[in-house]
Amino acid sequence: MTLELLQQRVIQHLTCIYGEVDLNTTLEQLADRLINTMQCDDPVRDPTPHKNRWDEQDMILIAYGDSIIRHANTEEAVAKPEEPPLHTLHRFVKNQCLPELNALHILPFYPYSSDEGFAVMNYVQVNEALGNWQHIRDISADVRLMADLVINHCSSRSVWFENFIQGKEPGRGYFKTANPTDELIQVVRPRTSPLLQAVETKDGLQHVWCTFSHDQVDFDFANPDVLNEFVAIIRHYLDNGVRIFRLDAVAFLWKKLNTRCINLPETHEVIRLLRTLIEHVEPNVIIITETNIPNRENLSYFGNANEAHCIYNFSLPPLLLHTLLSGNSTALKHWMMSMPPAQQGTAYFNFIASHDGIGLRPVEGLLDQTQIAEMVSTTAKYGGKVSLRTAPDGTNTPYELNIALFDALQGTHRGPDKWGIARFLCAHAIMFALEGIPGLYIHSLLGTTNDYERFENSQHNRAINRHRWQESDLLAKLSNENAHHRTVFKAMKNLMAIRKAQSAFHPNATQYTLHLSEGLFGFWRQSINRSQSMFCVYNISDETQTLTLADLNLIGTEQWRDLISGEQITEQTQTLSLTPYQAVWLSNK
Repeated sequence: MTLELLQQRVIQHLTCIYGEVDLNTTLEQLADRLINTMQCDDPVRDPTPHKNRWDEQDMILIAYGDSIIRHANTEEAVAKPEEPPLHTLHRFVKNQCLPELNALHILPFYPYSSDEGFAVMNYVQVNEALGNWQHIRDISADVRLMADLVINHCSSRSVWFENFIQGKEPGRGYFKTANPTDELIQVVRPRTSPLLQAVETKDGLQHVWCTFSHDQVDFDFANPDVLNEFVAIIRHYLDNGVRIFRLDAVAFLWKKLNTRCINLPETHEVIRLLRTLIEHVEPNVIIITETNIPNRENLSYFGNANEAHCIYNFSLPPLLLHTLLSGNSTALKHWMMSMPPAQQGTAYFNFIASHDGIGLRPVEGLLDQTQIAEMVSTTAKYGGKVSLRTAPDGTNTPYELNIALFDALQGTHRGPDKWGIARFLCAHAIMFALEGIPGLYIHSLLGTTNDYERFENSQHNRAINRHRWQESDLLAKLSNENAHHRTVFKAMKNLMAIRKAQSAFHPNATQYTLHLSEGLFGFWRQSINRSQSMFCVYNISDETQTLTLADLNLIGTEQWRDLISGEQITEQTQTLSLTPYQAVWLSNK
């Protein structure tokens, strides 16, 4: 492909984005500027359409740069000096997580002022408390590196925002402003704080748009200088080894008065434009959109296989939590049956725990209010917190459950029981087998529990699930036969090792939901070349369940066995008795 053809494509995107905006430049000039910023050479690489950039071996570990630290106290100072946390994390991943995990998502590792990294002060620096760009490049040499592009907002303490206040460049026109008298009632909010923040600037009092917090000021992408800045940031990340981009809070990117200011057409077109530019310099890069919104809206970010390569499967965490707390698979099964298979070249990004809480908006229309209220109540009973948002009618409603998944699954709605670890592993056995790419939060891999101390110190609900491990303490737990951390860690790695070897677990392999009893949940996977079939069945209750093999329609001429237990299925086997929360992966090879 020539640069001329690339320019034509970029102009098409820009026409859709800026069709209603008065620009002080032509679209041709803006296209050339963006292409030069991305450093597209001639001839430009032309990506293969509908190409899968992943297979069954891809699994992503999610961690903060300081999720594991080596602390030099008085006793350790000589033998174990302090080191950059990114180096400590890198060592842990190399020594403990490979080859089961081959990709690492390091949550925002830039200088920040709040929200654990998501109020970015400088996009092209590494937080000195974590390390430097060399540490990032070293990590990218061993695993596929995923990084956040915090694209909707930045810190109120950034140089850009300080320049905005002073009327200087760069930054003067970078931020979205509005008038308190504007019609803003339709604007969708994920928080309870006021949308507009009054700021005294060189040009007088202005009210800046703050979707999330008053320390996170929203950009104004109607200014093409902002778009160009982010293209430059992307180029910088590519040069330093990033190959998977997580577009944080991207659904809120474009604002237009008298609209909901979420999922607007211009937002989708900006994603398509960024994909066009990225793919023509690095065709194997993956873009993942983080859109914590109702399921149907979330699916729209696939576009026509020309937008996000992957979307966060946000409905999965709350639905799976509901299923395992209630012992009833009905809602999860109905949702699975309604989910369209991802086109070739796109995939679901599956996760059930993350640095954020378990969002409740993605189950709007999937669970009723009684079911949601029951989850909220049980979360509180198990030591968790509940975050609220302001609905359009002005009322506060539960938005997110903040709790370590290990604690959330310690029992059912009836209370704690002895099946906590089995229930926790069952949740992950479901996630590992589903259509899509698994994302595993480091605190799930380690069986980390609620961190009440971090919550008390910060008074931020999400801190309860953002523990920092001292490396020596963690390694001691992982070597202690009596510690649940070791039990969870070994079992997780075993499930991941099995998964990596199965072509039926390719992210785009065929998937069909099975019709079983309420206490069972199951689905069938078939490899793309149709050589391997896999029946994945789970007891999601605290009572033994009987699985009648005739319900699975196993092909009699094939040899079947459970990959997890190793049990062979013979002609005489009519039923399987599944203990509470047992998972079986029945394969014909």
